Amino acid sequence: QLQLVESGGGLVQPGGSLRLSCAASGFTFDAYAIGWFRQAPGKEREGVSCISSRGGRTTTADSVKGRFTISRNNAKNTVYLQMNSLNPENTGVYYCAAASPGFYCNWRGYNYWGQGTQVPVSS
Repeated sequence: QLQLVESGGGLVQPGGSLRLSCAASGFTFDAYAIGWFRQAPGKEREGVSCISSRGGRTTTADSVKGRFTISRNNAKNTVYLQMNSLNPENTGVYYCAAASPGFYCNWRGYNYWGQGTQVPVSS
């Protein structure tokens, strides 16, 4: 019954912004670190940004640092990824995932995954 559902993806032009949401259910949300991961076509899944269970620590990939911001609202069992100044290199399927215990941002350490939301960045 543990479930993660991403939403907010869709076609966006270069320079645009999107706010992705990850809604969780079926587990103790505030006990889990949550990560956002991107899988571009033909490439390996990569960590984009991750946040600790209580939101006290975050990590963000160098490629998107300063443009993407992760946050969470544990009362709503939701994690967000605000993406600004998007470019075509940010295209891919964005997944949220949960890991417990610990805090890290390597996809191999995450056990529970959503189905992803597509983010094509194109003019």
